[in-house]
Amino acid sequence: MIILVMGVSGSGKTSVGELLAKSLHWEFSDGDSFHSSANVDKMRHGIPLTDADRMPWLKDIQAAIKQWLLENKNCVLVCSALKESYRQILLVDHEQMKLVYLKGSFELIKQRLEERSHHYMPLELLQSQFDTLEEPTDAIKVDISEPPEILVQKIMASLGI
Repeated sequence: MIILVMGVSGSGKTSVGELLAKSLHWEFSDGDSFHSSANVDKMRHGIPLTDADRMPWLKDIQAAIKQWLLENKNCVLVCSALKESYRQILLVDHEQMKLVYLKGSFELIKQRLEERSHHYMPLELLQSQFDTLEEPTDAIKVDISEPPEILVQKIMASLGI
């Protein structure tokens, strides 16, 4: 099974995803690691990515997902997956994949980004993330105002794990 944890930058995808993977004794993968150096450089300079920029990134993640499914690997994957069209590319097997949406207010996430260091995603791009976001209707939605440990418990309960 693959659990795809999605949300805007600063929603806690990495923290929650790593903790969820550790709790389940599953592999963890960060979608950010699939970005090209050109994409990272654009974001570092405050330039929002276009759909054309994102397509090779999404296809690379899709290829990894297909390989994990072929190998019957259990994995927690974190990825912004902000648009429905992106999720259609990534959710290649609805039977073996579950979507978790980390939902939070602009103000809370802005505060988190202001406190975060050593990340290439600048605060200036947060509005573009919210502008791009198409909230999923078919996901486990988790309010990020609680600590990651509580979020992981809620996710696992929702999944029946």
